[in-house]
Amino acid sequence: MKRFIDDHRDAYGVEPICRVLPIAPSTYYEHAARQRNPSRRPARESRDGDLCGEIRRVFEANFGVYGVRKVWRQMKREGFDVARCTVARLMKTMGLKGVVRGKPVKTTISDKAAACPLDRVNRQFQAPRPNALWVSHFTLVATWKGFVYVAFVIDTFARRIVGWRVSRTAHTDFVLDALEQALHDRRPFAGSGLVCHSDRGSQYVSIRYTERLAEAGIEPSVGSVGDSYDNALAETINGLFKAEVIHRCGPWRSFEAVEFATLEWVDWFNNRRLLELIGSIPPAEAEAAYYAQLEAVPIAA
Repeated sequence: MKRFIDDHRDAYGVEPICRVLPIAPSTYYEHAARQRNPSRRPARESRDGDLCGEIRRVFEANFGVYGVRKVWRQMKREGFDVARCTVARLMKTMGLKGVVRGKPVKTTISDKAAACPLDRVNRQFQAPRPNALWVSHFTLVATWKGFVYVAFVIDTFARRIVGWRVSRTAHTDFVLDALEQALHDRRPFAGSGLVCHSDRGSQYVSIRYTERLAEAGIEPSVGSVGDSYDNALAETINGLFKAEVIHRCGPWRSFEAVEFATLEWVDWFNNRRLLELIGSIPPAEAEAAYYAQLEAVPIAA
């Protein structure tokens, strides 16, 4: 409205225009004065201007996927004294929205003839410590050169991704590579009680995969057929990956583009992404707090 008055004031004058428009001349003059002299702006307006820059910084630094709640929590972690409703109001004004997950694509192809381990999890995706329960799953991504597959191994204690792999094929070697990365990163020892849970995909019930678990001293666990709830945590991580990277940043040109984007996302997810289920902190921070607590017990004793 002010811009309209500025464009036509020379021809018609400010007061005649204001009589036609629902605005008082004093309001127009005050707005113009504030633009010339920002110190005249109300305290709330000045603070909103500062907060908008910080909100955009947090939003863009986190893949542009955070909604109001996570942007607000991240700002609180950084020491900003801001209300959630203020963040919501300013994000709406700036047109910033978090991503929303869509319906997942089914990738599990079960082998009914293969012998399957028991379900040792029974949909209880909670662990008292790191390296107590891992879950595994993979998803597919369409590129201009065909489909590629992305596998994850997640430690359920803090939802940390401990192994991942991108492949042009969905053979057993592909999910084994993700498992090998998890074994190298976490180095579980035999007899620790670690369980690795998956769905009944043929890759996960293959002889080579189950033998590698046994060799590492890990107990295998497999959910029921056609039931995403029996591997719900892994499905959730896949859904976040698709919503925050694949659907938002596509279309994808090549295998290499998906692999590099996955590398960046896993690093951000593990070390900076806020997860509400673990107290709105990153997975790495949750694990560090657990180990720090263990070290504090002997000292206190």
